[in-house]
Amino acid sequence: MVFALVGLVVLALLGAVHRYLWRRFVGDTTAPGSPLRRAGTVAAFVLPLLSVGAMTSGRVGAPFWLQQVLAWPGFLWLACLLYLTLALLVGEVVRPVLLRVLAGRDRKAATAESGAPSATPSGASSVPPSGTLVEVPEETRPRTEELVPSRSAGTSDAAVRTATEPQAEPETEATTGPEAEPSTGPDKEPAPNPAEAPPALAPNPSRRLFVSRVVGGAAAAAGLATVGYGTYGVLRGPSVRRITVPLAKLPRAAHGFRIAVVSDIHIGPILGRAHTRRIVDTINRTSPDLVAVVGDLVDGSVADLGSAAEPLAALRARHGSFFVTGNHEYFSGAEQWVDHVRELGLHPLENARVEIEGFDLAGVNDVAGETEGQGPDFVKALGDRDRGRAAVLLAHQPVVIHDAVEHGVDLQLSGHTHGGQLWPGNLLAELANPTVAGLERYGDTQLFVSRGAGAWGPPVRVGAPSDITVVELASRQA
Repeated sequence: MVFALVGLVVLALLGAVHRYLWRRFVGDTTAPGSPLRRAGTVAAFVLPLLSVGAMTSGRVGAPFWLQQVLAWPGFLWLACLLYLTLALLVGEVVRPVLLRVLAGRDRKAATAESGAPSATPSGASSVPPSGTLVEVPEETRPRTEELVPSRSAGTSDAAVRTATEPQAEPETEATTGPEAEPSTGPDKEPAPNPAEAPPALAPNPSRRLFVSRVVGGAAAAAGLATVGYGTYGVLRGPSVRRITVPLAKLPRAAHGFRIAVVSDIHIGPILGRAHTRRIVDTINRTSPDLVAVVGDLVDGSVADLGSAAEPLAALRARHGSFFVTGNHEYFSGAEQWVDHVRELGLHPLENARVEIEGFDLAGVNDVAGETEGQGPDFVKALGDRDRGRAAVLLAHQPVVIHDAVEHGVDLQLSGHTHGGQLWPGNLLAELANPTVAGLERYGDTQLFVSRGAGAWGPPVRVGAPSDITVVELASRQA
């Protein structure tokens, strides 16, 4: 029941966000019935369906080819949805400012036009058409007593009109009379014929439409460019980071021991064999003493992804490569993947421990395995060891750090968080994990969290570039 309610809330939220995007990118910028509006409306329905299909096809056992077809557009659209929405929200702040600026500019232009003197062409009559009332300035208006006798002598209105008629200018009669012919003098131009006037130009887009298109275009450019750059970063492959971690119990002989930590490779419908090969080549170039694969290797079954994982057999390290499960291994069958990586030459640590030169290397199953009775067992992995030796623990999720502290672990190596993967996802990751990325200390135990070498869902990273970290152990006795 709770799961159904959460699903309904998520679907309602997705619907509201898509409606908002349609309004700003399509409804506010295109004409009703136009091809662009039709195309935008179709996309507003098709793209979310592709995203739902990408997220559910693997869980419902859809054919792998169908998962691949849906994954690229469906997951990429989720990333676009996030950054287009964020860009539009920024645009909501800019929109009223632009409208105010443009309105002010229009007011200034209108004021300048109304204040400018009207230019009359040379020789053109300034007398209005007959029957039109014209306000004449007081200082230029002739006094009536200068033209006609006073009406007090009993002069009728007709007499007044008769007296005033001789004062009218002949040109006025010529230009305003119903039978008047247009003047054809050298300084006169024929009056334009309305029937021959050029057709009126189409009006420019309104101020609001202009602003909607500017803001929408800028938001689309910013959002899509962000997703494009983040996709390029994932497909390019992880970079190499190097950190030095001093351990109080590490003997001098183990000083400088290098562990290549890689997590969250996420081989799947999008990131396949070529992705695995890039990671293996990058690790081998660092010449590590030991390789630690700390979970979330795959997003699918061995039947679908076994061949994509085969390049892991080429990993080279003096003390070998070790593997612990992540939560995603349990989505598709952790046991089959444990067996498969063993066939590829990796050493699974299922709540187990091995002795390396100068320290103990332990590994625990992911907490997701608890639903199958295969969760982490710290007593089995660490309970009977010599606490005088340094201990390095491989555990996929950082949340088990408190168990590591309790069992005297010196260094825990984890992944799971992706560093947030898509900003501002790091803010959400901080709510669920003690450390999102990097090295932090908890009591006598240090915790290092890798941002991961791949990506889950959208093959996009923003603000959290993928990496492989070479952890160099340092002895305080050196």
